[in-house]
Amino acid sequence: MNSKTNKTLVNQELPDGWSWVSLGETGEYINGFAFKPNHRESEGLPIIRIQNLTDELKPLNLTNFDVPPEYKVSSGDLLVSWSATLDVFIWHRGPALVNQHIFKVVPETRVIHNRLLFYWLKIAIEQLQNTEHLHGSTMKHINRGPFMAHKLPLPPANEQTRIVEKLEELLSDLDAGVAELKAAQKKLLQYRQSLMKSAVEGALTAEWRKTHQPEETGAQLLERILKQRRAHWEAKQLAKFEQQGKTPPKGWQDKYPEPVKPDNSDLPELPELPEGWVWASAEQICDFITKGTTPTKGMDGDSEKTIPFLRVTNLTANGTLDMSDKVFVSENTHSGFLARSKVYPGDVLMNIVGPPLGQVSVVPSLFNEWNINQAIAIFRALEGVLPEFICVCLLSPFAQHWLQLRSKTTAGQTNLTLEVCRSLPIPLPPKSEQHELAKLTEAGVDSIYEQINAIHISLKQSAAQRKNILKAAFSGQLVPQDPNDEPASVLLERIRNERQHAKTPARRSRRRTGEGISR
Repeated sequence: MNSKTNKTLVNQELPDGWSWVSLGETGEYINGFAFKPNHRESEGLPIIRIQNLTDELKPLNLTNFDVPPEYKVSSGDLLVSWSATLDVFIWHRGPALVNQHIFKVVPETRVIHNRLLFYWLKIAIEQLQNTEHLHGSTMKHINRGPFMAHKLPLPPANEQTRIVEKLEELLSDLDAGVAELKAAQKKLLQYRQSLMKSAVEGALTAEWRKTHQPEETGAQLLERILKQRRAHWEAKQLAKFEQQGKTPPKGWQDKYPEPVKPDNSDLPELPELPEGWVWASAEQICDFITKGTTPTKGMDGDSEKTIPFLRVTNLTANGTLDMSDKVFVSENTHSGFLARSKVYPGDVLMNIVGPPLGQVSVVPSLFNEWNINQAIAIFRALEGVLPEFICVCLLSPFAQHWLQLRSKTTAGQTNLTLEVCRSLPIPLPPKSEQHELAKLTEAGVDSIYEQINAIHISLKQSAAQRKNILKAAFSGQLVPQDPNDEPASVLLERIRNERQHAKTPARRSRRRTGEGISR
């Protein structure tokens, strides 16, 4: 929508009895008080910030600071966030104070039904977000002037009541359906967690173990891996000495860097495993664990970019890569500056910078080589350990909780060190059981995400249906018109005349009220 769109809409024909009205005439829009950090106290009234509107789990700051009564809100009050998150909300959490960047709306009920204003504001904000009146590159906001001048169609008062009644009927049914869909979505995610938990604890393959006897236990597999790991290191060292023309010095084998053991420093003991399983550290069963690198801006120049470069946004919670947002680098950058960041099909990737932490994916075979940025760690499984099994372990509730306990948060960013990743305890079953676990888990996760995707489609359809209902109300198609209703133009003219003849109240000091909205 360009700057002329609202003017174009205003020129469109309205249903009989309807009239255009500016938002400024629909009520008083009071920008919240500019609370400062030193106003916060351990008790008092809650201060409503935008994050408290978008997420009711966010903590509320409290204050006993004395502010004018216009900044006080109660349950049922209408609030509009005009910066960062642009939306309309109804407050339901009792007496509170409204912070800056939020309008407290006092509807002019002679002009518009307060519930209709809630829906109309949703439409207005959606329209304004598609105009040049939306400002800011990182923190979007709407200027007060265009906001107040924005026009919406106003039905006659009696028709407003009919529209609200119909909207409440239709939307309450729709909202109930959406609530059921979201509850089902939540249960599926909980089931996914249960599936991962049963996988790493051995419960998922309990029946399989009754009829299968592996040739090699998890403990024997780990012992073999550690011997092979040491033998590989010694062979590399000997090759290096030979290349340099040197005789291996006395005690050179003592310099072998033993992989760290599983860290259970904050646990009385690691959970008990099924017979034939053993605890190992991630470093013991992975060739190496390291992180990627991010190329400097403009490094590729005009070179052709053919190597996929993975970022945290490409990782998922179901073990697969999301390639809907693809980025590539050139062959020169890939083989030069990013050489240590190369990853290959079968590598397991996990983000170590968040939130959220612990998004995990296995690199597929779409390309022979890939690159990763510095927020992602590589886990390259050794022979005898399936990448898909490593993926299941990293996604399990045990690993996620263990990693979260050892993460560090600085300036809102959560980080994991590679040392923490290397000491992560991983329950190691026999290789044949790893295959069975990976197969059963993949089937279960696929089924879960099929259902989640179906719910997502249903939620999108519900959102589209909601828009269509509001569009019908917006255009006078939701309820029949009554020629006996007083036209909105007559109502508006009467109220405007009353305002003109009434005494104009003293203008509030903008500095005192904290009305710092951008003009």
